Amino acid sequence: MAGTLAGRVALVTGASSGIGEGAALALAAAGATVAVAARRADRLDDLVKRIQAAGGKALALPGDVVDEAFARNIVEQTVNAFGRLDILVNSAGIIQAGGVENANTDEWRRVLEVNLLATLYTCTAAIGPMRAQGGGDIINISSTAGRRAAAPFGPYSTSKFGLTGMTEGMRQEVGKYGIRVCIVEPGATSTEVADSISDPNYRKAMQAHVSKDGAMKPEDVADAIVFVLSLPRRANVSQLLIRPTIDVAPM
Repeated sequence: MAGTLAGRVALVTGASSGIGEGAALALAAAGATVAVAARRADRLDDLVKRIQAAGGKALALPGDVVDEAFARNIVEQTVNAFGRLDILVNSAGIIQAGGVENANTDEWRRVLEVNLLATLYTCTAAIGPMRAQGGGDIINISSTAGRRAAAPFGPYSTSKFGLTGMTEGMRQEVGKYGIRVCIVEPGATSTEVADSISDPNYRKAMQAHVSKDGAMKPEDVADAIVFVLSLPRRANVSQLLIRPTIDVAPM
């Protein structure tokens, strides 16, 4: 498949829905070979079939990136299957509501594991192969919640603030190896991410927020990712804040 990313190999986590799915489709449409990872194997299989039907090449890697061994292994599997890894998009993420005083520490722990530590695992595994081949791109999907804390969603904001710090530190660390690092911070985007919120009231409110008129679509964020990757190697977009054109009021 011809395109601006022809010849590149990408790995996308959280690819069974939302921004991850949109990124995988956009990368494939731009010519990249794409390995896709997520827990829902049936959705990954369907995604691979769609990419292949459009003339692309893809590989499904089902599993949970919270498992450090699995997260590291999907990087290895991608390199083994396609000979290299040029692009890593960390899109796996979850939201939970909650504050600090009466924190549900199990929920806090799970959010931090998925949104921050799982990204650390894949990044750690990807840097070596990218360094050996002379460069690459790592893109971590965050949120406007990583810039502005929201008390009702303490676990989520905390994980995204942490992701911002980790990503910027990594950019400074690996730029000398030709590895570009970017954090993408979307505003309200129509995805399924709110569906897993355990509190029914906050779940309903967040579902309404991300689906209201003016909210972005996953493909909007995916197109922005392809833009970042398409720039000359000397240019590193380190932070990309992307919001709906129509002001969608925060929670």
